[in-house]
Amino acid sequence: MESTELNWRLLAKRQWPLALSLTGIAIAETGSINTALGWWQVPGVLVICVIAVLAPRRPFDAALALAFAIVCVALYMRFLGVAFEPHFFFSGANVSITGAAMATIAVLVREVPQWRAVSGTVLVVAAMVAAEVLGWPVVAPVEYREYGPDTTSYLFGASILLVLAVGSGLYFRARDNERASQLAASVAAAQNAERMALARELHDVVAHYVTAIVVHAQAGQMNREVDVLPSIAASGTEALTAMRRLVGTMRDGTSSGPAASSSLVDDVRTLASDSGLPVHLSVDLQDAVPQELARSVLRLVQESLTNTQKHADAVSSVDVALSSGDGSLRLFVADDGVASDVPVGGSGGYGLVGMRERVELLGGTFSAGRREPTGWTVRAELPLA
Repeated sequence: MESTELNWRLLAKRQWPLALSLTGIAIAETGSINTALGWWQVPGVLVICVIAVLAPRRPFDAALALAFAIVCVALYMRFLGVAFEPHFFFSGANVSITGAAMATIAVLVREVPQWRAVSGTVLVVAAMVAAEVLGWPVVAPVEYREYGPDTTSYLFGASILLVLAVGSGLYFRARDNERASQLAASVAAAQNAERMALARELHDVVAHYVTAIVVHAQAGQMNREVDVLPSIAASGTEALTAMRRLVGTMRDGTSSGPAASSSLVDDVRTLASDSGLPVHLSVDLQDAVPQELARSVLRLVQESLTNTQKHADAVSSVDVALSSGDGSLRLFVADDGVASDVPVGGSGGYGLVGMRERVELLGGTFSAGRREPTGWTVRAELPLA
């Protein structure tokens, strides 16, 4: 049997209006009880109302229990020879029982598969009809001695109530489906954003150190006298550290990549020194740079230097300029190298894409292209606020 696994706290939050309504109606109905035996309807009505309130936990089971309870209460009321007071239809169920049946049908239509919703609704309606049939011999001799009941009006009213119950269930079912679709879309978008962030970190951080390893290894092959092993070991250690950070990000959701230190200039200078390229650094920062923005700037500088290592030969100068003013931070990176026929380690073509995405996510502008007569230029402007 299906279970919506609705915990008690959520059930109370969702069902308290129904519980209060049914309780108020049941209490009001006791004012119409005229005989001592008539009070026997109260326990049965309370059981039926409780089943309706708890219906969202196991809707189909609740429909079965409700139908059984309605028939049982109608049977013992017939055995006692008294009618429900006040009876809502010809002779059977009162207002509270009718409201409980409507609420249960609405939950059925909302929660369970179609064939179970139909069969459960039929059972509840059949139980209501059975209550009418069982109560008729008690009520008819008293209330319909001269004139019979207005069958058309009663049937029309019962049909309206059934349509309201089914319509409410269908409305909430549609809303639940729409909410589930929106939630699935939001989860997919969040997962895609996380994948893109991890892809950028892999490309900007890990690929940077792997490129350095390849460059140093190639230098060692061309000149056996150069001791490149310490540089390769350092780059390998940094690559492993970056990979561990990314694994930690995927496992516990912590921020990936190292955060910028208190000095963006020192961080950029360290990157330039570790790259092994002839970098000329120019800094004119007149505003404080937020930590997250500084981290993104480091990634842009890092990826620019990595691209120079991978794609350029005969590099004699790399200019890196950082400046701020008018609420913006501007980055300029330019080299004078000659385009390499075979990029170091190959080229996945994601470097510029990742840089552009990173800048646009921060609300900035990005451009990159060749410079004359040789070289490559990267420009980015990011808002400080």
